Amino acid sequence: MIKKGILYKSWWKYLCIIFLAYTVIAGFLIPVPVKPILHETIRNLYFHVCMWFAMMFILTVSLYYSIMYLRNPKEDYDIIASQCSYVGLIFGILGLITGALWATYTWEGGTGGAGWISDPKINGAFIALLSYFAYVVLRNAMDDEQKRSRISAVYNIFAYVMMMVFIMIYPRLSNVDSMHPGNGGNPGFNSYDLDSHMRMVFYPAVIGWILLCCWITSINIRTERIKRYLHNI
Repeated sequence: MIKKGILYKSWWKYLCIIFLAYTVIAGFLIPVPVKPILHETIRNLYFHVCMWFAMMFILTVSLYYSIMYLRNPKEDYDIIASQCSYVGLIFGILGLITGALWATYTWEGGTGGAGWISDPKINGAFIALLSYFAYVVLRNAMDDEQKRSRISAVYNIFAYVMMMVFIMIYPRLSNVDSMHPGNGGNPGFNSYDLDSHMRMVFYPAVIGWILLCCWITSINIRTERIKRYLHNI
């Protein structure tokens, strides 16, 4: 028989399952506004955009624990920061993939083959993810645990700043018009964010993907703690 304490501690996991199941089912069944260019592909908002929200959230957590490690070098801070970065990188890749699929059916009139073009937002996101790939390589290149933890914590702060520059600032400063919503003749998010049907799915989807991101990270953190414990003994 399952103890009540386990159910109490795992409530957010059940909430994650409910929200994501609702996102998948309602995301494909609930009516969406008819928009030029986007049409039914607007449903990808519940996946592509929400995965980027989850990535930004977990990478911010990673940044926090990297700063905490530099202030107080506890091994657990390094574990949390590194595993958050790894999971954030995975969600960033999923965001790029879902974005490329979306673009294939909307950009260039939906003629196909437009999943990846010279777009400032795409290029910025790709460079940001490359900086986190470098973070993974950097950690694997050092054997000394304390040195690895300290240097990777410093670099993680740098990678986060790079991400904010290339995702939030660079696209707005670029002279090249973006094909993303709100640019290049595409309807902006503001034009359908207020749609009551989409709000019913979008907000739970954001929460659901963030919870899934935290769930995966928590598993990785526990696994890494066990590995280090076994290594130490």
